[in-house]
Amino acid sequence: MTKGQRMSMRTGITGVAAVVAATLAAGAFAAPALASAPEPGSGHGDRHRATQKAMEAAVNEDAPGVTVQARDRHGAWNSAAGVGNLHDQSPRGAHDHYRVGSITKTFVATVLLQLEAEGELDLDDKVGRWLPGVVEGNGHDGDRITVRRLLNHTSGVFDVSSDEGFQEKVFTEKFLEHRYDTWTPEEEVAIAMRHKPDFKPGKGWKYSNTNYVLAGMIIEKVTGEPYADEIGRRIIEPLGLHHTTVPGTNASMPEPSSRAYTKLSDAPDAKNHDVTEFNPSVAGAAGSMISDSADLNRFYTALLRGKLLPKKQLAEMKTTVPRGEDRPDSRYGLGLESLKTSCGKVVWGHGGDIHGSSSMAGATADGGHALALNFNGPAGDGPSVLEAEFCGK
Repeated sequence: MTKGQRMSMRTGITGVAAVVAATLAAGAFAAPALASAPEPGSGHGDRHRATQKAMEAAVNEDAPGVTVQARDRHGAWNSAAGVGNLHDQSPRGAHDHYRVGSITKTFVATVLLQLEAEGELDLDDKVGRWLPGVVEGNGHDGDRITVRRLLNHTSGVFDVSSDEGFQEKVFTEKFLEHRYDTWTPEEEVAIAMRHKPDFKPGKGWKYSNTNYVLAGMIIEKVTGEPYADEIGRRIIEPLGLHHTTVPGTNASMPEPSSRAYTKLSDAPDAKNHDVTEFNPSVAGAAGSMISDSADLNRFYTALLRGKLLPKKQLAEMKTTVPRGEDRPDSRYGLGLESLKTSCGKVVWGHGGDIHGSSSMAGATADGGHALALNFNGPAGDGPSVLEAEFCGK
């Protein structure tokens, strides 16, 4: 299992950098003839020259293509670089759908904050109130963990993605045998409960997909409807996100989309596997959604402009905790991360990695400048593209 694969479904905006450091192949992907120019009529391409240059430099053997949309007061700019299909060497598309991984967490957190605004729950409710007997075993105690601590990853709940049996099925070549398996939230939480907590609630910070699996279960317990339906009713439909779905167990990808690739071994001769199709229930409420760059920019812009949450709940979402000494430029709120760029601009958003897909999306606090991108492999240098867009370098 590669270090990049261990990070799959777990990274935030700056977490993508850890994947880059772990998995970047020597030399950029050598396909300059396939670097896609900005779309004709996409608007103000010269203003994004640094971004296009960073995109072309970021593609490599383990992340063959990238698709991007930037949106600012001048309008939307869509572009792509590299290869979308290694078999026929067709270029990456500027309007591709892709699996967004942990960007799903911002959608889930938004629904829970809406429910709080409606008086249906309180962020300081104990998890045990809504899911009695679920978070128990080996030191876990749902009666000591609040919903808020799930959302900002200060719960200490063990990350199911770190379980050795889970890793073997999901992050090694055995994944090819299990790619169409259906995983239930209850099954994944039960796996996590076999382990001790990482720390006592509120006594640390550690990213855990189990937190958001539980958050999705709480949404269903409060509303009587699956978290996917609530995301659809409360966010996707009102914002007109026509290219965004919560696919459940559907393994296919909508068109247009590129192929997705990843290595499932550390062996020197490991090959890139096409992992475009698989059952996304393995990620569930922690990272199963599909979208495109235009929809993600629309979502984060609307969120930060207060179109989805009242002021109180948006302020709660943006109340952050440190991610750790190794990430001084990044803090984590409730399903929302803040990243301070080298030029001092702060971007609010999230990152997401899942098999064959590495994404980043976010916007400035006023929603005036947004960026969403995706690599069809785990080792694309997303942070360099973000720096280029927001800092012009």
